[in-house]
Amino acid sequence: MDIKKQFAQKLMDIKAIKLQPDAPFTWASGWKSPIYTDNRKTLGHSGVRSFVKLELCHLIQEHFPEAEAVAGVATGAIAQGALVADELCLPYCYVRPKPKDHGMGNQVEGEIKKGAKVIVVEDLISTGGSSLKAVAALRDYGVEVIGMVASFTYGFPVAEEAFREAGVRLITLSDYDAVIEQAAATGYIKESEKAVLAEWRKDPSVWGI
Repeated sequence: MDIKKQFAQKLMDIKAIKLQPDAPFTWASGWKSPIYTDNRKTLGHSGVRSFVKLELCHLIQEHFPEAEAVAGVATGAIAQGALVADELCLPYCYVRPKPKDHGMGNQVEGEIKKGAKVIVVEDLISTGGSSLKAVAALRDYGVEVIGMVASFTYGFPVAEEAFREAGVRLITLSDYDAVIEQAAATGYIKESEKAVLAEWRKDPSVWGI
């Protein structure tokens, strides 16, 4: 089993992925969705937590060996980013959605050298908006963002285009296609539900309306 399906199975084993084509979830954006992914659940399971840490490290070593520091995206990837930085023995910071409104007013918390080559760690990519805001904040801070690794991506075209425009290379442990294939293969969803799930991914902003 390849790494994408392996991780997809681990997420399903701990019920971090819920697939409900007949009873859609409502996201914060207002989108109706037949799927909900909660990667934070991996933190509560030591075996899965270690798997995520080590496999994200492997992605960085393979695709971004020049990384000099790690940055996590708040809030979902703060812990994952710290675990990765610790394993790689690299400096670490995390990026808030916006600057603090008190104290030092920081948006980037921690300390990394100006000009450092930074790899960003994220937990989940949907539209990519919040992830790329973190990239912009890091660039404003004065470091060089060399790419991003994430646990999971829905693979929306709007996100892929946004990452291209921002000049950010994204590598993920698993993705929507791998989850659906593994879910169907193991009976987590019915084979007949795959078509509904594929249709949703084409245009999630209007699906279910």
